[in-house]
Amino acid sequence: MIFKPKMCDPVCCLRNARGPFLFAGGSTFFVAAGRLAPVSPLRQPPGSGTAARRVLIEVLRVLPRAALSRFVGRLAGLRLPGRLQRREIEIFAHAVGIDLDQVGQPLHSFSTLQEFFARPLPKGTRPIDPAPDSLVAPCDGAWGEAGRIENGLLCQIKGRTYTVASLIGDAERAAVLEGGWYATFYLAPHNYHRFHTPCAMGIAAAEHIPGTLWPVNRAGLEGVENLFARNERIVAYGRPEVRPGGGDICMVAVGAVMVGKVRVTFDDLTTNVAVDPKVRRLRSYEPPVGMAKGGEWGRFEFGSTIVLLIPADSAGLEVEAVGTEIRLGERIGTFLQG
Repeated sequence: MIFKPKMCDPVCCLRNARGPFLFAGGSTFFVAAGRLAPVSPLRQPPGSGTAARRVLIEVLRVLPRAALSRFVGRLAGLRLPGRLQRREIEIFAHAVGIDLDQVGQPLHSFSTLQEFFARPLPKGTRPIDPAPDSLVAPCDGAWGEAGRIENGLLCQIKGRTYTVASLIGDAERAAVLEGGWYATFYLAPHNYHRFHTPCAMGIAAAEHIPGTLWPVNRAGLEGVENLFARNERIVAYGRPEVRPGGGDICMVAVGAVMVGKVRVTFDDLTTNVAVDPKVRRLRSYEPPVGMAKGGEWGRFEFGSTIVLLIPADSAGLEVEAVGTEIRLGERIGTFLQG
């Protein structure tokens, strides 16, 4: 059973709103008369709702975004009485269009909204492409900007770029990625919110890079320069088993405003904690942490973005148009031979 919410123009939502705004990482929601109206982050026509998005960014500039995001994370983690908890989950699922047939367990088994949101998928729901040379989608979601890494630049949105070095915070590793591929994947609130490895690999290092928190929807893409390089994030480096000499694949889990936390499965690294914003936390693993193709390496507690960076001597991507839906385990590229 799939609940399909009605899409609305953000200007109309602003005009009709009767309550506070709720901004999720992958999309924007307006609380209006007790209902959540989702705004698609990628499928609106150019120029649609531009004024409303500018207002949103200006409002967020003056708000304590990190503290607000922690507060929202705590709210989502509150345990409510049994029937009330189930009703909260049902309302949320209806509002964002979650396919309850793929939840795999009764709603009353979830003790909090956060637990429901970051739930695992039932076994076998997402088959992983079995071809030995395949690179697979690391998550459910939609394609964002993707293509070749040229002159150290990545595309944030048409007409706006940012650098690999600023994203991963390492100029030497960025230089190794020159001429390779990048892909951006957006996770909307109705998507499955755990993320996985695109191939069998050993994770050799991971780093928490502190930063600010902006929305990663169209408002953020258009209104915030260097968005992904400014937002708090966790960067992981994986050495592919198929082609270990081709260089490490870089996987970046980007935080966003109203994303409670980003967590990884193999370490206690997490985002949006009250620590010195200038202190980066780097972890190295010897031996590397082994991961099967499609192995879970982390989750978002509310939606956000994954950026993949692939060395030129490792694999090639089969890029799809921005907004094209993608599911975990689907083939997105091919490892080079030899």
